[in-house]
Amino acid sequence: MFADRAKIIIKSGKGGDGHVSFRREKYVPNGGPNGGDGGKGGDVIFEVDPGLNTLVDYRHRRKFAAENGQEGGKDNCHGKNGEDLILKVPEGTVIKDAETGRVIADMSGDNKRQIVLPGGKGGLGNQHFATSTMQAPKYAKPGIDAIELEVLLELKVIADVGLVGYPNVGKSTFLSRVTNAQPKIGNYHFTTLSPNLGVVDVDDINGFVIADIPGLIEGASEGIGLGHEFLRHIERTKVIIHMVDGASVEGRDPVEDIKTISGELAAYDPELLKKPQVIAANKMDVIGEDSNEVIEALKAEFEPKGIKVFPISAVSGKGLKDLLYEVVRLLETCDDAPIVYEQEFDPTIRAFSEEPYTVEINDEGDYVVEGPRIEKMLGYTNLESEKGFLFFQNFLKEQGILKELEEKGIQEGDTVRMYGLVFDYYK
Repeated sequence: MFADRAKIIIKSGKGGDGHVSFRREKYVPNGGPNGGDGGKGGDVIFEVDPGLNTLVDYRHRRKFAAENGQEGGKDNCHGKNGEDLILKVPEGTVIKDAETGRVIADMSGDNKRQIVLPGGKGGLGNQHFATSTMQAPKYAKPGIDAIELEVLLELKVIADVGLVGYPNVGKSTFLSRVTNAQPKIGNYHFTTLSPNLGVVDVDDINGFVIADIPGLIEGASEGIGLGHEFLRHIERTKVIIHMVDGASVEGRDPVEDIKTISGELAAYDPELLKKPQVIAANKMDVIGEDSNEVIEALKAEFEPKGIKVFPISAVSGKGLKDLLYEVVRLLETCDDAPIVYEQEFDPTIRAFSEEPYTVEINDEGDYVVEGPRIEKMLGYTNLESEKGFLFFQNFLKEQGILKELEEKGIQEGDTVRMYGLVFDYYK
């Protein structure tokens, strides 16, 4: 069974709690605090595995959790960090928030490994809270909570060309003829039950990857036939080949078939029809001619719209080279960059976006931003990394904190304090 969708629950590790303890040494009557910090919770990391091509590993298991950080110990012992959870997925997997459908990560292109849920930072032990006036603090900070999230995994195959058409028009035969793929071939509808990929490498033609998108019929975008299961796989393709029965063996009207399939593509995503297209009129070996009423009707309807029609025979190989040359020409007009979906949602923010915070000016004139929302954000964010610092900047803007600081009268060069973090404000 080809598995290209899965819904799972992922959970990062909770940070270990800080420890409360005091030195107990012989001849030392009043030992100071020596409670250690808690360990960091494990991250949930998605990683591309080139050996995978389906999401079947996530069909029969629903919950995945990273390890919690351990509590700090006495004698300033730091708790053990929780082990990260690494989830392997095939290239082309898009990770979405199951509640909103917004993209969290696209495991394509250069993105081979991404932390989707960071583990919580460990809490500070009581050794950090000793002051000249409080030399025996009896409290420590708890670790930052874990984040739990339901996500939808969708595999969108990475191919340069999408091959679409009604069942039994010869797509599988065509794929087996021009690529190294060996799809199942049969003279009945819905022979192909999952997308097949093959690499075209003929003579001096530049190589490209082609994907056979099975089961497209009228109503596919609404769940009829198999097509609705696989429409997502055409999203990354750059050129579309419409294949029709040029000999009209089954008595269908190829012009109407193309219009119907185009309507289904538009119903799924109108952007799909903006891709360059070409028409392959297959089964011309049946009539033994290069043209007939069907071919003339196709050319009259679509060539004025810039869509070329190629009479071919996937069985004999006639006309295939001309078609492939045209596909290469169309690919050369497209952007070389892979189609990668931008992140639309950061699940970390949901964990604390409803928490309160305050913005105050202290006696020194510094701007102090505090509250559970700030504390938790800093507990999940590694400001030493480029991504973490960028997230921190976006967080301040999106949460309205920068706007509130400006309303309080902050000027460039003024100092901002957020718990242990101190920085100067600059636009």
